[in-house]
Amino acid sequence: MFKRAIVRKPGKSMVGGITTAGLGKPDHALALIQHEAYVEALRECGLEVIVLPADERYPDSTFIEDTALLTPKCAIVTNPGALSRRGETAGILKVLGDFYSDIEKVREPGKVDGGDIMMVGSHYYIGLSARTNKDGARQVIGYLEKHGMTGSTVKMGKILHLKTGVSYLERNNLVASGLFFESAEFHKFNRLKIDYDESYAANCIWVNDKVLVPKGYPKAKKTIEGAGYSTIELDMSEFRKLDGGLSCLSLRF
Repeated sequence: MFKRAIVRKPGKSMVGGITTAGLGKPDHALALIQHEAYVEALRECGLEVIVLPADERYPDSTFIEDTALLTPKCAIVTNPGALSRRGETAGILKVLGDFYSDIEKVREPGKVDGGDIMMVGSHYYIGLSARTNKDGARQVIGYLEKHGMTGSTVKMGKILHLKTGVSYLERNNLVASGLFFESAEFHKFNRLKIDYDESYAANCIWVNDKVLVPKGYPKAKKTIEGAGYSTIELDMSEFRKLDGGLSCLSLRF
């Protein structure tokens, strides 16, 4: 069960964020409304939410998940794969000092985005992507093992992050789209298939036995509810324009 989440408000500079979506520039005012709804949903799930102010220096900084991995035993500050995001980690390092006595750091030449790491109990799957390289994954696995946990890597195709296409919902249930549904690494799970036309909904998050899902994907919502979960729908239109999903917007611990 999670007790807290850390989020960062989207800044006006988000309109210049990294994107391959081709959906146009985000509306900052609408993004603020959507972000507040996200925060309220986390609170509805019983979390204390630490809301950090916008950091206009970093257009993508609202996608705070990429800056750290928070485990029950330690925090691991990443080294984001996009050069424009490297400076975000200094700020999160200061914040995590209030909650963790053991904080590890990924160092060059390692590159890691938190969106490429999926927690399943005490094991962590790490996707090797354009943003996360083998050296970064090796460092993360080393830190996990140092603190009594484990990790393994997952080969990926042309997809931004591991959690773009797969999400663990506890109780051995795994939401998966595309090639992830057939991936050998995940055969031991009860896989809940997300159709190609609703693949964006594969990025959903389990929070204390509720599942936050993006609004507008009825088949995915029905599949998840059919597995016994209560869902909370959230409009993610402005964050999707920057390739962002629900998990990207918070660090949950």
